[in-house]
Amino acid sequence: MPTTIRLRENGPIVVEGDDVRVIDWNGRAYTIEKHPIALCRCGQSAKKPLCDGSHRTCGFVGDAGADLPGERP
Repeated sequence: MPTTIRLRENGPIVVEGDDVRVIDWNGRAYTIEKHPIALCRCGQSAKKPLCDGSHRTCGFVGDAGADLPGERP
C-alpha cells in the first residue's frame, strides 16, 4: 500500500502506509501503538507529535481544502 497523507477537517494529519515511521530530530523512532498514524495539527496534544484528540475541545479550525485546477484566482 502506498503511503497516503490525509488532512482531516478540523483534525489531525493522518498518515497511512505499511512502512511509515515517525523519527525525531535525533534520528530516534517514536513508538507507534496504532495505525494509521495521526499527527497533531492543533498544537494542543499532550502526546506531540501524535494526536490525542485535543483538537475536539480547543476550537481548532483546519478546514482549508486543496485547490482544484482552475479555482485559484
